[in-house]
Formats: sequence, C-alpha cells, structure tokens
Amino acid sequence: MSRRIEPYNHQEKPLLVVISGPSGVGKDMTIARLQQLGYPFHFVVTATTRPKRPTEVNGVDYFFVSTSEFAEMIEQGELLEYAVVYGDYKGIPKAQVREALASGKDVVMRIDVQGAATIRRLVPEAVLIYLSAESEDALVRRLRERKTEPEDQLKMRIATARQELRRLEIFDYVVINAEDRLDETCRKIAAIITAEKCRVDQREINL
Repeated sequence: MSRRIEPYNHQEKPLLVVISGPSGVGKDMTIARLQQLGYPFHFVVTATTRPKRPTEVNGVDYFFVSTSEFAEMIEQGELLEYAVVYGDYKGIPKAQVREALASGKDVVMRIDVQGAATIRRLVPEAVLIYLSAESEDALVRRLRERKTEPEDQLKMRIATARQELRRLEIFDYVVINAEDRLDETCRKIAAIITAEKCRVDQREINL
C-alpha cells in the first residue's frame, strides 16, 4: 500500500523589513520609489523632533513633533525604538507596526544604523538591509550636493558613516544604491523580500 504524501501548505507570513544605512545614501528616495512602483507594503512613518525640510510633508515623510510631544510618546510606551540622531530624536510608533502586521502586510521601516541595532535586539526575526553607496567618495559627494547641513554637521555625518560600516555584522543583506540606478536598487530589495517569503522556515515577527 502506497503512502499518501500530504501537500505542503506554504503560508507566507508578513515581514518586518528594516532599510538602514548612512545619511545621504538614498534611503528616502528608495522607499519613495518602491511605493511608486506599487510594491505592497506598509511604510512606517517615523516621528522626529528634527525641523521639517521644505520638500517634506508631515505625516508622509515624518511625523514632525516637538521635544515635549516626543517625551510624552516615550512615557506612554508608544515607540518601538527611539534614539538621538545628530541632536534630534527619532522613533518608530509601535501601533503602526502592529496594525500593519496584523493585517498581513509586510512592514518597511527606514531607520539609522543605531536604530537597526535596537530592532535586531528587540525583534531578532526582522530582515535588516544595509543600503550603501558605491564608495565613500560617492557618499561624501551626495552629502555635499544636497546642501542640507553646515560644514561641521557634514563632517560629523561623514565620520558617523565610517563608524557605521563597522556594524555590518548585524545586517542580513547589503544593497549598493548606485547613482542613477534607483530602480535596480528597488528590484534587489524586492528580490530579497520574495526570497524571504520562499523560505521553508519562515521568519515569524512577534512584538
């Protein structure tokens, strides 16, 4: 008598994806392009005390809040993680992440390397992607061309980026965001997400 083989029931589970990397590498542009291309994920809008730049929209790029409002969010336990980044607070609203995962959507977060290390500790099954420029010279050029910081702050960002490269061991993947190759960067990130969903032993996110 032949043995009946049960079909494999592969159920995809929602992922928590962290896109991190140094200032100027193109994290915001990459996520915006992923959204334009129609990839189905929930992008977590970060809360920050940083002043809004002219091209940014509150509630879309960031939630721009005062320091006292941010302190209240900390006290109420509303943040999954938070940190001081170049003198300003940034944090991930916990409710956004939980609601999106509960609906079955993949969640994508844009955070700095310090925040990525915190997420690795709090949510070990998160997928951490380090976005990098082609070279240090390319990164410095991008930082200078965007003209958003005075020279002393620019030097601090460059020094921080060099230090962040030493934290690569906490990440699962590295994607080079080459200049004028944004769609290729997006395809690589989408391929990572697709591969993760094809794993036999899938990641399970618990918050």
